[in-house]
Amino acid sequence: MSQVRVRFAPSPTGFFHIGSARTALFNWLYARHTGGTFILRIEDTDQARNSEEFLRLIYDSLTWLGMDWDEGPNPNGVGERGAFGPYRQSQRAHIYKEYLQKLLAAGRAYEKDGAIWFKMLGERYKVFDDHRKKEVEKVKCDPVVIDDQIRGRVERQEDEDFVIFRSDGNPVFHFVNVVDDITMQVSHIIRGEDHLSNTSKHVRLYEGFGVTPPVFAHIPLILKSPEMGQGKMSKRDKGALIEEYQQRHFLPEALVNYLALLGWNPGDDREKMTVAEIVQLFDLPAVNQSNAKFDGKKLAYLNMVYLLEQPTEKFVALAKDYFAKIPAGAAALANEAYFREIMTLAQPKIKSVDELGAYTGYFFSDDFPVDAKVKDKVMAKGDPKTRLTELIAALSAMDFSTDATVEAGIKTLAEGKGLGFGDYQAVARLAVTGTNAGPSITAIFRVLGKDRVASRLQKLLASG
Repeated sequence: MSQVRVRFAPSPTGFFHIGSARTALFNWLYARHTGGTFILRIEDTDQARNSEEFLRLIYDSLTWLGMDWDEGPNPNGVGERGAFGPYRQSQRAHIYKEYLQKLLAAGRAYEKDGAIWFKMLGERYKVFDDHRKKEVEKVKCDPVVIDDQIRGRVERQEDEDFVIFRSDGNPVFHFVNVVDDITMQVSHIIRGEDHLSNTSKHVRLYEGFGVTPPVFAHIPLILKSPEMGQGKMSKRDKGALIEEYQQRHFLPEALVNYLALLGWNPGDDREKMTVAEIVQLFDLPAVNQSNAKFDGKKLAYLNMVYLLEQPTEKFVALAKDYFAKIPAGAAALANEAYFREIMTLAQPKIKSVDELGAYTGYFFSDDFPVDAKVKDKVMAKGDPKTRLTELIAALSAMDFSTDATVEAGIKTLAEGKGLGFGDYQAVARLAVTGTNAGPSITAIFRVLGKDRVASRLQKLLASG
């Protein structure tokens, strides 16, 4: 199926939305699944809203997600690849004028009120439009039939002429969209369901040019999660921008995996899949008709699963990159062996890399925050001050070489007092971490070392 040619055509007018990324992904997956071509086309005719910064963000986001394009502008923004350019609409005005002349010459376009209109074929009649409060001209014609690969058979009535060039001389979206797809030999148009209402106009334009329309596949919308409210996910919603996940150091392969499941499934209960597996399994008939609901918790879970599976060296490298970009993060990188030890403890416990700062802060500074609620709870149970005093006294005889020897030392102390390991664990954790969560207390003791543990136990005891 090497004849498959699909395109992703974003506008550089804002941040890169998760819905745009999912559209790009479905096009990219279909191209890779079929051995076809993935085209990146930039719809940058809105001079008032276009931004080179947003264009750069499109390139960077697609590259970060691993969606390489076969044709289109080069990722560095210099030059192009492919034989059907230019791939920026702002550079294609001569092509649009050429195709306008074809319609004018064929009698399928005409000028009215300074604009150029596309002429529908059929018997004409006039009716009063209650909504527009005026008489309008209609055209008797059969409905447009769209055999959509996802929606099935769709019929839409297109019975009025419509503008294709505005009075200011600029072409409208419908016209440039169709001309670009014709000249770039696009075979399949995979886009959001919200574009289905445009498709009848596009089919009529294809007919006007004497060209068979491409195959259409309109993918379901992404809806807000219930806690966000109702409706389509917008750029203002939390978790809607790809940039957020880059800043939070999410793994791109986890995000790609999640995006693929927003409207598509592999035909079984699998959720975690490699990109190669998704490419192999992806096909348009398996895309759902029903809208997909964004679930930030599920995405976070998938990211956690991917983090757990990272080789230690790759996880440490991700952590280094994170700490290098946060305030005072360079201090954490001072001792490489110590840093690696701490990240090894943290990897099984966190959901995303951006949790590392708060999760491991007490390893890198003795001036760490103490959770007041946790302290009140721990200090109100049993006899915590006595337990602290006993731990401090026992430290000198304890072996800190391994987690097992630390555990044995605390158990020996507990047994000597007729108590259990748990009687010491909560107050010890509070003293050395300021909270009640984290790696095992024995690992924390071992990594911090005897002197720092003793100092922190004494500090909590003195705090009253």
